[in-house]
Amino acid sequence: MIESLLPSSVVCAHSFADRLDTLLFPEEEAVIARAVAKRRAEFTTVRACAREALAKLGHPPAPLLPGERGAPGWPEGVVGSMTHCQGYRAAVVARAGEVAALGIDAEPDEPLPDGVLEAVARPEDLTALAALPPGGPAWDRLLFSAKESVYKAWFPVGRRLLDFQDASVTILPDGTFTARMLVPAPDLLGRPLTGFSGRWAAGSGLVLTTIAVEP
Repeated sequence: MIESLLPSSVVCAHSFADRLDTLLFPEEEAVIARAVAKRRAEFTTVRACAREALAKLGHPPAPLLPGERGAPGWPEGVVGSMTHCQGYRAAVVARAGEVAALGIDAEPDEPLPDGVLEAVARPEDLTALAALPPGGPAWDRLLFSAKESVYKAWFPVGRRLLDFQDASVTILPDGTFTARMLVPAPDLLGRPLTGFSGRWAAGSGLVLTTIAVEP
């Protein structure tokens, strides 16, 4: 499903089951040496997905280590994004010359826990949510997911911690969303990065959001 939300230049790999038979590099093992079983399963499986996607671009297996603020380190000339939630892991990659920024997120299609929406939503976000039709996915969870995708696409460019309140997101029922950045804009592709356009989908008990910035 996630591949339908991204341009053909982006390579995707996902899994609905943990792939614990995947061998990690020693550097990766060191990252999760003290991790609980749930964290190890997420870390291992999403890297299995990432290696599968990178192989389609012609990259051999290599350690994929968390860097600044936990952002995954990708091989030279590659942009990518990872996500994991209960029952789903995915990674997407593209050549840096074809895609300038990527962000993906997956969440369970269920309402946010009490108090979370108030923490992540701006007043204008709430107004836009209230205008969405009933009977759709968990719109509040979709907003949360969209903001996660925004952060993942923005951080490798902006190199600055982003709060949920630093982006205003409008979700549309047609499967798209827009994000307006409320922080100083770095340059991307020769112009200020003031916002994003993204896509979303719901199915198999999940909501998915994606951002891909092409030249």
